[in-house]
Amino acid sequence: MTVDHATPSTATVTRLGARIGARIDNIRLGGDLDAATVEVIRRALLEHKVIFFRGQDHLTEDGQHEFAQLLGTPTTPHPTVTSKGVKSLAIDSENGRANSWHSDVTFVDRIPKASILRAVHLPSYGGSTTWASTVAASESLPEPLRLLAENLRAVHTNVYDYAAAHNDKESPHSAAYRAEFQSTYFETEHPVVRVHPETGEKSLLVGHFVKHFVGLSTGESQALFRLFQDRVTRLENTTRWNWQLGDVAIWDNRATQHYAIDDYDDQPRRLTRITLAGDVPVGVDGRPSTILSGNAEHYSIVEEVTSIVEKDTAAA
Repeated sequence: MTVDHATPSTATVTRLGARIGARIDNIRLGGDLDAATVEVIRRALLEHKVIFFRGQDHLTEDGQHEFAQLLGTPTTPHPTVTSKGVKSLAIDSENGRANSWHSDVTFVDRIPKASILRAVHLPSYGGSTTWASTVAASESLPEPLRLLAENLRAVHTNVYDYAAAHNDKESPHSAAYRAEFQSTYFETEHPVVRVHPETGEKSLLVGHFVKHFVGLSTGESQALFRLFQDRVTRLENTTRWNWQLGDVAIWDNRATQHYAIDDYDDQPRRLTRITLAGDVPVGVDGRPSTILSGNAEHYSIVEEVTSIVEKDTAAA
């Protein structure tokens, strides 16, 4: 690993891989960060897709929320799960394990732009998380697959056969969580390739909330889903983080998927997540996502986004 650059605020950004991931040191996260340091974080997030901070033991839920407000508008914790937090969502192994590749909350029209995750209680071994760059996946598509993907749309829903797919016997806690997760039905049609509203990059919008591709049969949808999803999770497109207490991870939810690795037996694992309001995805053809069922206005505003080029032009 090499240090990419240092900033006047003494923060250093260290690249962790060619396509995704960086660690930022010498920043104490909180609601009192100066504007220059917040901009360092924003730029690093857009460039590296997921960024990590060690040694943030001072952060509380309130501090995490105040910091999140510097980067955007926090959503409510979840569109349907309302019993697991007021400011943040408890990511608790007691309620189940998200060991399946996904971007957060893609079953609504206003997909969160970013998530901020803080380690609260960790197992003595295992429990790391892996992120994948959906931008790198899109950029790696050969021309025939690129043209296909850019002309496809997919339906995402919050009702999916996650437990059965993993042959897991649900505990009473996880069954109750699943029931709450599915308590209000959401279904949204998204472009399979979305244009990132800030960077202009193209990314593959798939993951485990995909129900089917529009206009295709179940069998055809399954075959295409595997084809595109396998592009996302190629190892060269990923970075893996081994959590320590006091760690914070922030990822661009418009440009990544993630997978919480279930390798810690029956030990407890708990983190707290705050998501930031995003925009409605737009495809290469300029068409936005379409709501088929459910209303997410209670969950999040739709953020108005300014591209990097526009920001830099205005600053100049």
